[in-house]
Amino acid sequence: MVDLDLANEVKELTEKGTMKDDPKNILKLMELLKQVSVEDEELKEELEDMDKIVGQMVITDKDFKYWLSSGEGVFDYGEGETDDPTFTMKANWETMGGMMSGEVDGTAAYMSGDLVIEGNLQDTMAYGEFMRIAVEAMQKLGQE
Repeated sequence: MVDLDLANEVKELTEKGTMKDDPKNILKLMELLKQVSVEDEELKEELEDMDKIVGQMVITDKDFKYWLSSGEGVFDYGEGETDDPTFTMKANWETMGGMMSGEVDGTAAYMSGDLVIEGNLQDTMAYGEFMRIAVEAMQKLGQE
């Protein structure tokens, strides 16, 4: 079951533009995504169809790292480092936070050098597509 208090908190952080106030807010978004991934049929199907990918996210100017794992029917995340990620994304908080809020296009950030990607670029693109579907699923919360 999706925690509607958490959903409302994430929605409020996003609407007020305060999601980017603290990198740890990303963990709230990831928890909501984890909960939605169990409930939303399209997102569940996407996770079941995906091979497992593990991403390491590094916010270079905030000394903050988190990881995520998606595929084989499961989405998970955590603060800190993961062993053997399939890709690593590194950016400053303005870029990473902007990507999470939808204000910064990840492809443009990569092309400009503001976003550094190491590892499997195809996995990074699969993650981006998964996140697009996840954002749509989270936006449906409360509309049904």
